[in-house]
This record gives sequence, structure tokens and C-alpha cells, in this order.
Amino acid sequence: MKAIVAVDKNWAIGNKGKLLVSIPSDMKRFREITSGKVVVLGRKTMATFPNGQPLKNRTNIVLTKDANYKAGDAIIVHSIDELLDELKNYPTDDVYIIGGDSVYKQMLPYVDTCEVTKIRWGYEADSFFPNLEKDDEWEITYESEEQTYFDTEYTFQTWSRK
Repeated sequence: MKAIVAVDKNWAIGNKGKLLVSIPSDMKRFREITSGKVVVLGRKTMATFPNGQPLKNRTNIVLTKDANYKAGDAIIVHSIDELLDELKNYPTDDVYIIGGDSVYKQMLPYVDTCEVTKIRWGYEADSFFPNLEKDDEWEITYESEEQTYFDTEYTFQTWSRK
């Protein structure tokens, strides 16, 4: 199982229900990596999508405590146990955790690879991804050349569990 995330220098991922910054090449990479795959997300993350609807060309699985929640053709689960049971139906290499912060934190123990867009800037934020730089279980196994979008510098990184 994998996670895919864009983080700032402090491992922040969002503020007030929105992404910190929108970088077209990051969005393109996200689409390319997750297209045809399974994406796991929380209800609040789903609400940020266009019309609050599932992402196209992917199997969307939403983790929420809300027993009445529905979103298009998304599969809805209400606990980590129910989610893990549902994920048995898919190859683990095809499963991507895509947020938000509580889903990342709950699912990180099951993840072996994190695709990270690391932005070299600190933003005002209220949600965070676990800081892999401070976790001895993780190491960078790939880092792209530095890229720039206007004045935003970033790299694409792959982190692997040791």
C-alpha cells in the first residue's frame, strides 16, 4: 500500500480544508500515478473535490464515521477494520492513501511507500502528514531534480519503509 501527498518543509498538507498550494505538475503526477488505481480518503477530503464527487478513473474508498454518508459510486467504510477488509479485494500495489491528515495517520502503519511532493516553503497550516524525516523506519529512495513553479521550489520524492 502507498501514500501520495504534497507537503511543505514542515510536513504540512493543508489549511482550513484546502491544499497549501496548487502546482500543475504535482496535480499531473497525482493523476498519472493514481489513474486506474484505488484511492482511500476521508469524507472531508472528498468534499474538496469538484461537486464533492469521486475522482474519475479510480476506485474511491471513503473512510467516515457518518453512517448516512454517500458520494456517487464511492465505496463507503466506517472503520479501519472495515477498510482493511475492503482492501483485501485489490492488489496492495494499486492502493493509494490520499488524505486527509487523520486518514494518513491511521493508515501509515500499513503503507510501505510514500510518493511525496516536497515543497521548500513553510505555509500557515492546520493539517499535517507524519514527518518521515524524523522516523527511523523511513528513507528516501528517490528524489527528482529541483523544480520551480513561479517562485515555488519543490522536488518529487519516494520514501520507502526500511
